[in-house]
Amino acid sequence: MSSGFGMCATWGPGRTFFYNEAYVPFLGTRHPGAFGRPIDEVWHDVWDDIAPLVERAMSGETVRLEDLHLVMTRRGRPEDTYWTFSYSPLRDGDEVMGILDVAYETTEAFVAKERSRVNAERVQLALGAGAIIGTWFWDLPTDRFTIDEAFARSFGLDPALGHEGIPLEQIIATVHPDDRNGLIAAIDEVIARGGNYAHQYRVRRLDGKYYWIEANGRVDWAEDGTPSLFPGVLIDVEERRAVEAERDRAITALRTLNDELERRVEERSADLLRAEEALRQAHKMEAVGQLTGGLAHDFNNLLAGISGSLELMGLRLNQGRTADVEKYLSAAQGAAKRAAALTHRLLAFSRRQTLDPKPTDINRLIRGMEELICRTVGPSIELAVVEDTVLSPALVDPSQTENALLNLCINARDAMPEGGTITIETANISLNPDAARIRDLPEGEYLTLCVTDTGCGMAPDIKSRVFEPFFTTKPIGAGTGLGLSMIYGFAQQSGGQVHITSDVGEGTTVCLYLPRHHGDVEIGDTSDERRSLSRSDQGETVLVVDDEATVRMLVADVLQELGYAVIEAADSVAGLRILQSDIPIDLLVSDVGLPGGMNGRQMADAARQSRPELKILFITAYAENAAVGNGVMEPGMAVITKPFAIEVLASRVQEMIARP
Repeated sequence: MSSGFGMCATWGPGRTFFYNEAYVPFLGTRHPGAFGRPIDEVWHDVWDDIAPLVERAMSGETVRLEDLHLVMTRRGRPEDTYWTFSYSPLRDGDEVMGILDVAYETTEAFVAKERSRVNAERVQLALGAGAIIGTWFWDLPTDRFTIDEAFARSFGLDPALGHEGIPLEQIIATVHPDDRNGLIAAIDEVIARGGNYAHQYRVRRLDGKYYWIEANGRVDWAEDGTPSLFPGVLIDVEERRAVEAERDRAITALRTLNDELERRVEERSADLLRAEEALRQAHKMEAVGQLTGGLAHDFNNLLAGISGSLELMGLRLNQGRTADVEKYLSAAQGAAKRAAALTHRLLAFSRRQTLDPKPTDINRLIRGMEELICRTVGPSIELAVVEDTVLSPALVDPSQTENALLNLCINARDAMPEGGTITIETANISLNPDAARIRDLPEGEYLTLCVTDTGCGMAPDIKSRVFEPFFTTKPIGAGTGLGLSMIYGFAQQSGGQVHITSDVGEGTTVCLYLPRHHGDVEIGDTSDERRSLSRSDQGETVLVVDDEATVRMLVADVLQELGYAVIEAADSVAGLRILQSDIPIDLLVSDVGLPGGMNGRQMADAARQSRPELKILFITAYAENAAVGNGVMEPGMAVITKPFAIEVLASRVQEMIARP
């Protein structure tokens, strides 16, 4: 097996595989592990193809395969190669014990033969179509062209010159100036490499017009490796080029039309976006008008009650008639409380109310409200509660949750004037990305608190507006239209969402989605019993900072009534100056929104640099994120919302001062 041909052999019952050095390129990465292994393991990936050939040789037949195509990696890249194989049996006496496979490469001969076949087919096709319009024979060493009469006519030359032989420069004299350099470069390239040649260009004929032709030929080299002969034919491609030019024009026109369509679509889209924005702005202004109109209406009524009661109180006091003062005082206080409730609902809708979230057992909360709900909805309404017995707790403000649940039950009652059933249901739920996207929530784990009625239901146009402030379907005076908007704001501020399902005549289901809380529930004292407020024996010092003089005066009077020493400041600069002094301060009571360049939270944080144990009570009209640390109170901080009852203020102050 020392031959220069690639040779391999198998021997013995196991068909052990052997090969010479010239066979290694066939094996690729199989070498050297293939040596001495069974042939079916070496060529396992192609065994189904070669097994029949091996079996034929093992049966005593000589098998020959010519020009077998193989893709081989040589010179660092895959190459198309062609090989001839000869399988012969190897005998030990009369018994065939193996096979011998001799392989040699036929790539160059096969490619040359295939090229000749393709060229012959091309010429035959051209001749059959009448496309050949001339032939040439170029003797490269002497640079003499011999051309036929058709070639001469195609180039606008004298046909007599073609028999004598003319130089290349005279041949290309009638080539279009724009095509001449490309033609010369193509000719130089094929002479340098040898082989096939094809190039299209324009030539001027005797009528003075330019026509497209294609020159097809082949450069043959002499035995010494120098270019020798360059024969070829001319093919008329004028019609083909005309078709291609028409196609290119059509493509260009189509692209232009497409660009124009895209431009018009963009303009139309921009117009639609502008119209949509204008419509959105109109809806926004309509909502603002509805909000301000409803707000002005309700507050004017409340202010009329307050101012009228105060005027009558003053009149009765001047007259010495004190018997009616208590009546007017109660009326003014009632109107003030209703005004506070109204602003609370507005803040809930805008998601800026002050929440006090705690781990809450929603099932326990519902059980604690069942009696109140039954009394509120009346005897004609049946109440059913369906609890999830393994319901997770929720981190929510319990009082606001109770308020939301009561509002939902009242709305359900109003939807069933003839009586019906209200069902309160709780459940744990996990939302995958698709379900969460439908409900406008992040995916994750939630619990649901749903209230379902058997009432009249809602039409789609009504359902789409129920969260708008002051929107109501109830008669004038029967509702403010803030109930559902408040619930919507509360749910979103708590990290959840509200979802309504309703059809006319089929009832309504309103579901609160609230994030689950993974922790224990604190069971606090639910007694409504008020603590008795006693005067301080220590005379602790409280700093009150508020830019509203009336509020500052009232807070100071309440605290002084409780026996505290009070220091007042009207802005954050004056307050911080006192806090950075040596004056002992046991409690800071501060508004959130303050003039002086700092809000109440910023002033408190600055004060804690020198007084780290300072106790702080914020009083605010709403919970600004910057003031309350994005809703998170630090230890020793608390917040109450304006307007507040005097008892609430006094109780919270005493509670904070009493803390260690």
